[in-house]
Amino acid sequence: MVIIMGFLKEYNLQDIKKELLDEAFTHSSYSNEHKGVKNYERLEFLGDAVLELITSEYFYLNTSYKEGIMTKKRASFVCEQALAYYAKEIGLDKLIKVGHGQQGNINDTIIADVFESFLGAIYLTYGIAKAKEYIYRVVVPYIEKDFVFFGDYKTLLQEYVQTDRKSLEYVLVNEYGEAHNKTFEVEVKIDDVIYGRGKGKSKKEAEQHAAFDAYKKSVK
Repeated sequence: MVIIMGFLKEYNLQDIKKELLDEAFTHSSYSNEHKGVKNYERLEFLGDAVLELITSEYFYLNTSYKEGIMTKKRASFVCEQALAYYAKEIGLDKLIKVGHGQQGNINDTIIADVFESFLGAIYLTYGIAKAKEYIYRVVVPYIEKDFVFFGDYKTLLQEYVQTDRKSLEYVLVNEYGEAHNKTFEVEVKIDDVIYGRGKGKSKKEAEQHAAFDAYKKSVK
């Protein structure tokens, strides 16, 4: 309780409704074990929409990007990896309640969900202005630094390609070293144009690094 009160004071959210606060941090595994307890899924749905609105408005008001670039930029700051990162940085991951079977397995998906559910609770308690103030304090600094969150860049790049209806291909161009210590080099092509290169100790790692290289270029 001391931890959560300190957190709420830090962000000037002491008046947030207790029932919403409890709901925002409760995973379905916990609610399934405790009759009558609500989980965060409905709040997450709302928080997701609030987050998209606030970040969309930010890019519209503060950049001159075209629609496609704004969509890609926004995606990189509201993806699962990014949301989990924000949540861990401010300590939301320490407040999550899970059931016995989920103990020790609070993954990034759950943590990212809670970031959105807590935002939903803020919105319902205070309205859009306070939600915007919170996001501008927690998320916008990363946007302004053009921070890159490591994650599954192959998936993220694939989403971009699907949006633009382009083809995506990973090509192994080189491998060297002893059998037990090989290094692989991969190129990633979008519509047959090389967009990124990467190296790794496995083909999968090299592909991720190539996707990361292409991702950075695709959102410029």
